[in-house]
Amino acid sequence: MTTYVDSSALLKRYVDEPDSSRAEELLAADPVLATGKHTIVEVRRNLSRLLAGDEYQRARSAFFDDIGRLALIDLDGRTVELAATAAELTGARTLDALHLGAAQRLGTGVPLLTFDVRLGRAASELGFTVLGA
Repeated sequence: MTTYVDSSALLKRYVDEPDSSRAEELLAADPVLATGKHTIVEVRRNLSRLLAGDEYQRARSAFFDDIGRLALIDLDGRTVELAATAAELTGARTLDALHLGAAQRLGTGVPLLTFDVRLGRAASELGFTVLGA
């Protein structure tokens, strides 16, 4: 099985937030995790915004280790077209729509792990099983 993971779920591995332990549990439940390449930008931006010093360096290093084990989905023309259509159908914000387009590359039978309520709602509208939110 494969689970699509968005930035909100991954970020909980590095920043102690509500539902961090639930995110860890869900991330550990599937040995094959995938995400869109833009997740790299989203997570690194948030790590630099939320953490500092050694804590930031440790989290950034752990993220680099993790991202190397994830299947990364390119934001190619097909993915962007799927994202645009998802945005039109659901009203999803741009970065969320890119997650939806990337997840659709795997098929709607793949669960989508997110703690972003709006993304979860949009994913449900498109037929995804949503974990987390």
